[in-house]
Amino acid sequence: MSKVAVLPGSFDPVTLGHLDVIARAATIFDQVHVVVVHNPDKHALLPIARRVELIQSAIAEAGIPGDVRVASWAMGLLVDFCTQVDADVIVKGLRSAQDVAYETPMSIVNKNLAGIDTVFLLTDPAHAHVSSSLVRQVSSLGGDVGPYVPKVVKDFLQGGMDPHFELGK
Repeated sequence: MSKVAVLPGSFDPVTLGHLDVIARAATIFDQVHVVVVHNPDKHALLPIARRVELIQSAIAEAGIPGDVRVASWAMGLLVDFCTQVDADVIVKGLRSAQDVAYETPMSIVNKNLAGIDTVFLLTDPAHAHVSSSLVRQVSSLGGDVGPYVPKVVKDFLQGGMDPHFELGK
């Protein structure tokens, strides 16, 4: 029986910590759906389609093996996406006790709504201090984000941004 996992996040932008969790999930599950979800509580830097492209490129750049698919979801509850792809579990990376406190109620609600469990993977300590919001701040102030993001994201943020797309759409 194939085990399918959904790994959701805003990924604005994808970081090395995200990639670590994606790579580890790909070794545990037969199929991993990395899904970019819209978070109305956050002001996005990158449009969702661009985030999907950057994640796909970062996964290829890192050579992450396995059946890893990248999509976006904005049409309802995350568990609806999980049902659509026949997922067995949701995978979430945890950096700190704050993440545990934030993710635990959501995992309980997802279990109540759709019977889907959440698997928590602890982030590699080398990346535990990194968040997408920190990367956005460092980048906006002209700092080097190279230690925190895949090369494709660094290149994009530090000079490769297409001036013709609208940020945050």
